[in-house]
Amino acid sequence: MSKQLQLGLRENWQQFSILVLINAFVGGMIGMERSIFPQFAEEQFHMESHTAILSFIVAFGVAKAVTNYFTGRWANKVGRKNLLIIGWLFAIPVPFMLMNAEFWFTVVMSNVLLGISQGLAWSSTVVMKIDLVGEKDRGLAMGLNEFAGYLAVGIVAIATGSIAEQYGITPYPFYVGIGISIAGLFLSLLFVKDTRLYVQHELSRKTSVVQDNVFVETTLKNPSLSSITQAGMVNNLNDGMIWGLLPLLLSQAMFDTKTIGWMAAIYPAVWGIGQLFTGKLADILQKKSLLFWGMLVQGVAIILLPFFLDTYSIIVTSIAIGLGTALVYPTFLAAIADETLPQQRAESIGVFRFWRDLGYAIGAILSGIIGDLFGIETSIMAIGILTILSSGIIYNRMPFRPASR
Repeated sequence: MSKQLQLGLRENWQQFSILVLINAFVGGMIGMERSIFPQFAEEQFHMESHTAILSFIVAFGVAKAVTNYFTGRWANKVGRKNLLIIGWLFAIPVPFMLMNAEFWFTVVMSNVLLGISQGLAWSSTVVMKIDLVGEKDRGLAMGLNEFAGYLAVGIVAIATGSIAEQYGITPYPFYVGIGISIAGLFLSLLFVKDTRLYVQHELSRKTSVVQDNVFVETTLKNPSLSSITQAGMVNNLNDGMIWGLLPLLLSQAMFDTKTIGWMAAIYPAVWGIGQLFTGKLADILQKKSLLFWGMLVQGVAIILLPFFLDTYSIIVTSIAIGLGTALVYPTFLAAIADETLPQQRAESIGVFRFWRDLGYAIGAILSGIIGDLFGIETSIMAIGILTILSSGIIYNRMPFRPASR
């Protein structure tokens, strides 16, 4: 095996760093919408129903979930780099569609394209990083990956919120997305190398059992994989709710657009920065404990959110939600990779990410319906309770596995 094909973070730091940077651009495309979209729906399209407003998250979540599944299946056939490039090609039309949208249908369709782009691009960078680093630093690798992506979500959310406050809700905030998508495409074309050859080296050292049906095992049958998968779905279910309802809750509490942008950015920024540390914890500590405590902390903080609407309380609860999410997010992917063979890993991650990102759609629909019927506050508390129940499933169903080190 040549030096170029050695596994490890240090051995492959240049290619790994490029993928981290690219994933920051991938996350930035979500951040473009994060703080301004509910207001965009109300001001530009005069939409009042929470369910209708959140339909863009449903479109995004379903498109991303389905794409995740096929990205996992295609990763070995089409190639990781090719899927990444295709993902960026789907992203480029999105900001142009949004700034020129005359009908809400155009907004929804732009989010279908964004979901496809995210499924292809984010999944590809995840799989490539896991291919490069091997088992030793897998948690750290996922922490760095998710740190870059979600920190970028927060930074771009702040930027677009500030731009919207100064220049209006459209078109200027969407210019950010044009720059991000073009930069991401050219970085992927010029600097990324496919990583399929690294899988062959790892095959000789892996002892996991071959799965007859990856979808069924990851979704239902395997106690570890299915426990991780349901928690991933609930995690993004509550993220979909926060994405759609937190700006509305803050607007209802009379915060201005710029402040809402900052508030909406705290949670993904803490989530992103926290993974610099929690990713490494996933290599050292027992993964079941990290998942249980992360989901529990999220659930409790979400339940408390509607009761404390002063600035400092919102900051504290947002930080708590971000920390809880940071505990689980890199751990999800590292734990899935631990339980699967290298040749089935991409597909199993694809199935996990299918259910995880379907949580966006489920969360948007559920929180929108409950919000319309009973109010935003009740909707937020209901999602918090579901998150606590998910932590209970982790605690009772997921088998104990000794920590890696």
